[in-house]
Amino acid sequence: MKRLAILTSGGDAPGMNAAIRAAVRLASSRGIEPIGVMHGYQGLLNDDTVVLNPRSVSNTVQRGGTILKTSRCSEFESEAGRERAKKTLERRNIDGLIVIGGNGTLTGAIELGRIWRGQIIGLPGTIDNDLAGSDFTIGYDTAVTTALYGIDRIRDTAESHERVFLIEVMGRHAGFIALDVAIAGGAEEVLLPEVKTGFNELADRLMAGIARGKGSSIVIVAEGYDSGGAEAVAERLRSQRGLESRVLVLGHLQRGGSPTAADRLLGTELGAYAVDLFIGGTTGVMAGKVNGRLVATPLVEAVSLKKPLNRYMLSIMDALAS
Repeated sequence: MKRLAILTSGGDAPGMNAAIRAAVRLASSRGIEPIGVMHGYQGLLNDDTVVLNPRSVSNTVQRGGTILKTSRCSEFESEAGRERAKKTLERRNIDGLIVIGGNGTLTGAIELGRIWRGQIIGLPGTIDNDLAGSDFTIGYDTAVTTALYGIDRIRDTAESHERVFLIEVMGRHAGFIALDVAIAGGAEEVLLPEVKTGFNELADRLMAGIARGKGSSIVIVAEGYDSGGAEAVAERLRSQRGLESRVLVLGHLQRGGSPTAADRLLGTELGAYAVDLFIGGTTGVMAGKVNGRLVATPLVEAVSLKKPLNRYMLSIMDALAS
């Protein structure tokens, strides 16, 4: 009987459990023994594994986080660390490994694949949506929805007090979350890593809005826009333009909670597809979905190619906010 290991690494993302559940149950139905690796790559180094079965993943599709737990493992970044991971896989007679995570996780999978002869298949499990080879990543829809709930509530306060609010959202070095919540939340401005809006340009527009009688404004700030984040932007508005604002950093709130239907379905589909790829002998790829079709993209391309923002939505942002 072949053995297929599954691990989650890096930041957790809602929908990871749906992917784990689908992979475990499909593998079991095909006569493959699923093995859970606890605590990500650290679990490979420590030989922290557990045999899974269909009952192991009961009542998990609706849960956020990851039942396999996760961590960041600096030791795995070294050759010696990866050699330890390889020895665990060989000792446990593992034939294939499904790795669920973001850019750093899949980069680690590439390095492991250079020294281990088993099959490796990645799944895009990150709220950042910054991996090429899938229109959406597992957890992204939930993160956007969670952020939007907060923005809708802040809008009420902003209008009541006639204030400018700067809301910082996650996304690492990508502005996908920021752009989508800005459009869906009716924000007046959005600051993105990909499109560097100048400070004076932002301040002039906010001041012009106030001069026109606009009582409140919402500015969405992607965490990768400025090294100081929304707090730094707010301080410059105060010190250079005398404009007082309030800052809300949503932070890790966006990673938690029950996944949306979209993330449960995407996680399920990609988790099952990863097993099919394993059965077909494929390795070194990330399972994804592009234009409604399941696709397998080389891991190297998934982590290195720049995924573009929706430029049309970006182009109409000013008109929508006017």
